[in-house]
Amino acid sequence: MAGTPIFNGRYTAGIHGDFAVFLIGMRINRLRAFRKWMPVASAMGPMLSTLYRQPDKGFLGSETFVAWRTILSVQYWRSAEDLERFARNPGDLHLDVWRNFNQAVGASGVVGIFHETYRVCAGNYESVYANMPRFGLAAAAEHMPITAQRESMRQRIALQKEAVA
Repeated sequence: MAGTPIFNGRYTAGIHGDFAVFLIGMRINRLRAFRKWMPVASAMGPMLSTLYRQPDKGFLGSETFVAWRTILSVQYWRSAEDLERFARNPGDLHLDVWRNFNQAVGASGVVGIFHETYRVCAGNYESVYANMPRFGLAAAAEHMPITAQRESMRQRIALQKEAVA
């Protein structure tokens, strides 16, 4: 994207404590059934906009990817409990979107949806971004240059574990 700053060199992400990674997406199974799958495809945008405006819900950030018939959102959350609270809260958009999907699409097979949730314990992850804009976890959390004490994967994980202890 034009205007997105590139950070030359090597960087890593830092986040304090446990967090959750949530993968959610859809796959268009019948391209011609536009009226069925388009509402599903357009439902994520308003939910993400709401979450970015309300960081107290525990949402940290996301990246969205499109690969032919599949749309994937990789999301970072403060905890799996925050994610579940958002998903089940009648005051948030998700429940209405879920009901609409079940009524309009259900088990028709026109469009598939999926999600995966991963709980990440502090000190059990690492990341490297070289010559990249802020991306992934580094866009959702702290973006730090890799220094001599963070040079290797082993060092980055050890530093996280020290911070937790």
